Amino acid sequence: MSIWTPRPPVRRHPRQARDWRRTWSHNPGRTVVVGFASGIAIGTGLLMLPVATPGPGGATALEALFTATSALCVTGLAVVDTATDWSAFGQATILALIQVGGFGIMTLASLLGLLISRQLGLSSRIVAAAETKSVGLGDVRTVLLGVARISLTVEALTAVVLAVRFAIAYDKSLGSSVWLGVFHSVSAFNNAGFALFSDNLAGFVTDPWICLPIAVAVILGGIGFPVIMEVMRQHRRPRRWSVHTRLTLLMTAILLGGGTVFVTAAEWTNPGTLGTLDAPGRVLAGFFQAVMPRTAGFNSVDISAMNTGTLLGSDVLMFIGGGSAGTAGGIKVGTFAVLLLAITAELRGDPDVDLFDRRLSPAVIRQALAVALLSVAVVVVSTMVIAMTSTYTLDQVLYEVVSAFATVGLSTGITAQLAAGHQLLLVVLMFAGRLGPVTLASALVLRERQRLVRRPEGRPLIG
Repeated sequence: MSIWTPRPPVRRHPRQARDWRRTWSHNPGRTVVVGFASGIAIGTGLLMLPVATPGPGGATALEALFTATSALCVTGLAVVDTATDWSAFGQATILALIQVGGFGIMTLASLLGLLISRQLGLSSRIVAAAETKSVGLGDVRTVLLGVARISLTVEALTAVVLAVRFAIAYDKSLGSSVWLGVFHSVSAFNNAGFALFSDNLAGFVTDPWICLPIAVAVILGGIGFPVIMEVMRQHRRPRRWSVHTRLTLLMTAILLGGGTVFVTAAEWTNPGTLGTLDAPGRVLAGFFQAVMPRTAGFNSVDISAMNTGTLLGSDVLMFIGGGSAGTAGGIKVGTFAVLLLAITAELRGDPDVDLFDRRLSPAVIRQALAVALLSVAVVVVSTMVIAMTSTYTLDQVLYEVVSAFATVGLSTGITAQLAAGHQLLLVVLMFAGRLGPVTLASALVLRERQRLVRRPEGRPLIG
C-alpha cells in the first residue's frame, strides 16, 4: 500500500521565468497579432457604447466588432452606414482606429515610447522593425519618426485641399468642411475607404478637386513608407534607389496605367457606371476606380452595376495590392513581381531570376510563393463557404471575399445583407489579410536555417 505525498513545489530559475519574454521578443509577428487583437477589442467596446450611435441604445456586438475590425485593419467594409448610423463620437472612434491601424499598433506604441523616453529597448526595436520592414535595428528610430512625419504631412495637405473644396463648392460650414477634410484625408492616406457620405464618393464622381487629392493620398499610402523615405532622400539620384524601391514604383505605375485603361474601356458604355458621364468624367472615374481596388475602398460609381469582367479584373488588382510596409493590403506588388519574374526565367530556361542587375535569392522566391499560394487558398476556401451557404452569385461573393482579405473595402452591396456567420468570416479575413502576409513573411525569415545534410535530388514529373 502506497501513501500519496504531495510533490514539492517546483522553483523555476529566474532565467526560466523570463523565457516567455524571450519568446515574444524573438517572435515579433505574434506580438503584432496580439496588439491588433487588443485594439479591435477596445474599438469594439467603444463602438458599443450608447454615445457611439445617434439613436437610442447602441450598436450590436457584431456591428461594433465588424466596424472596429474594418477600421483598425484599414479595410472600409461596413455593415451599417458610417454617415448616418454612427454619432460624432462613433465617427471619431472610427477615425482614431483608422489612424492607429495605418501606423501599426506596435509602430505607434514604439513611436510613443520613443517620444517619451527618447530611446527604444531591444524588444521594441525588433517588433517595430518587423512591422515597418526596417533594414536593420539601428535605423528603427529614423524609420519611426519618418513614418510619423510623412503620415501627418500628407494627411494635413490633403485635408486642407478637401476642406477648402467642401466649403467653396458645396456650401459646407467651416466646422463641417474641416471635419470632412480631416476624416477623408486620414481615411485616404491609410487606405481605409471609409466615407461620411451614404453613397461614398459617388456624388463627386466628376469633381477632380475631391477625387484627385484622395487618389494621390491613397497612392502615397499604398506605395509604402520605405519607398517614400528613400525617394525623398535620393530624389536627385534615382540610380541609387534600392531594388525594392525601383520595383515598387515600376509595378505601381504599370498597374495604375493598365488598370485605368482596363476599367475605363470596360465600363465606357455602361449606363450604370461611366456611360452617362462626359469623356473627361469617364476618364477621371476610370482612373479613380483603377486606383481604389489596389489599395482603398472609396468608390465614385456603383460597384454593383459594373460588368462581370470588370469585377473579375478588380479582383486581380485587389489581390495584388500595393507596396510593402505601407497601408495597402493584398499580397503586395513585390511578391507578385517576384513570381512573375520567376515564371519568366523558367520559360526562358534561365538558372537565376534577375532583377535590375541583381540576382534574387531562392529564399525570396520561396517566400513569395508561400505567401501567394496560402493567400489563394484562404480566398478560395472562404469563397466556397459563403457561395455554398448563401444565395448570392459567385462574382459577388468572390468580390467581397477578396476585398476583405486584401483590406480594400470595395463592395457590391451585399456585405450588410450577409448572414451573421458570413460577416464573422469577413472579420477573420480582414484580420488575416492585414496581419497574415506580414506575420507569415516574418515567420518564414525567422525560421530560415542552414542544413548540414542535403538529400539526393529527385525530379517528379511537372505538368
